[in-house]
Amino acid sequence: MALIQVNYLSKALFRTVTLNVILPADKLSFAEGRYAMKPGQKFPTLYLLHGLLGNYTDYVSNTRIQKWAEARNLAVVMPSGDNSFYINGLSANTDYETFIGEELPLVTRNMFPLSDRREDTFIGGLSMGGYGAIRNGLKYSRNFSRIAAMSPALVELDEGFISVAGENEVFGNIEEARKTDKNHFVALADLLERVRTDPEEKLPEVWLSCGLSDHLITSARLFRDELEKAGVALHYEEQPGGHEWDFWDSQLKKIIDWLPLDHADMGLGSGNVTKK
Repeated sequence: MALIQVNYLSKALFRTVTLNVILPADKLSFAEGRYAMKPGQKFPTLYLLHGLLGNYTDYVSNTRIQKWAEARNLAVVMPSGDNSFYINGLSANTDYETFIGEELPLVTRNMFPLSDRREDTFIGGLSMGGYGAIRNGLKYSRNFSRIAAMSPALVELDEGFISVAGENEVFGNIEEARKTDKNHFVALADLLERVRTDPEEKLPEVWLSCGLSDHLITSARLFRDELEKAGVALHYEEQPGGHEWDFWDSQLKKIIDWLPLDHADMGLGSGNVTKK
């Protein structure tokens, strides 16, 4: 499994940004002892967003995402989103939703053998990244066919919310932001209207999960009810756990199994040298 650190100049953010990319292009075939990648092969891709205070190293450091992605021939792109909530900010060079929803798929497809089919392109995240996956997956639904949100932070626009890391500076006036598609309920309503009026628009499928001890579970249940009411194809899951990596690690394996991927073997690799 190739684990690649990418630094490139982002047009949306007008600075050099850093990503981790998991790319299963170097898998060796058990049967033939050579690279298993076929000529012209392009990989389905999960754009995976970290939570508040995190960065592009979080998933590789705290989960088994690399192992599971390799097993299913899935590319995973993990950007740094700072504490932006993956929305376009109020100051210059903070167009994070443009970065995630439009620029990143285009740039990474130019760099790597990634599929450009909507059916092969997914977005996911945890906590702040779960909010970002939902909001941008709905807004940029033409680019993403599935959304996976673990313990999503869907409370930032709630009345009386106490800012942890300057969220008010990201969203601006909370009452005004609540009326826009920064509100995930509004983003869903906007997409439903686009689907109603434009035959090329499609609803993404959604995975939504939260730990039973997580303080965000009430907001997750509220949005679950709204998705079901809207007729979105939804997998909803609660299990014991809090706002913690053990919960997210276990969920990532289930999410990868939920994605429409090939059942490929692990192939030869570091520590995996016994032929079947």
